[in-house]
Amino acid sequence: MQRILFVCLGNICRSPLVEVVARKHLAEAGLDVAVASCGTGAWHVSKGADPRMCVAAAAKGYDLAHHRARQVRKDDLSTYDLVLVMDHDNLREVRRLPGVRATATLALFLDWTGAAPPLEFPDPYDGPGEGFAQAVVLAERGVSGLIKRLRA
Repeated sequence: MQRILFVCLGNICRSPLVEVVARKHLAEAGLDVAVASCGTGAWHVSKGADPRMCVAAAAKGYDLAHHRARQVRKDDLSTYDLVLVMDHDNLREVRRLPGVRATATLALFLDWTGAAPPLEFPDPYDGPGEGFAQAVVLAERGVSGLIKRLRA
């Protein structure tokens, strides 16, 4: 079984969204892939997903109610086969983990899946409310590209 980790800043918006979208669509595609998510920062550890993201995700049939944020750990890069980050800041922070022994492929989510542009997945947290709905569309597009790439 392949293991994929999605990483954003606080693990309350983008990466948990991509995790639930990927879990649903990978299962529907019949692919045996385990997915998880985390954040580079510790501000939201053990908290649920942002309520605005929960609403936007639910409008498209995705349930974030059971999500609890966690911070990335150095062993994640040897536990997971593929670590897909949402933006360059996340990429830089994951590469800075002390004592990291990376065996995982580390890449930008939208770039690796062929879903770019945009190259980076915009963080809707401080933006206008419609950014959360746009994030769901972008997550679905990225996961569609992920499935195509995994099948290839």
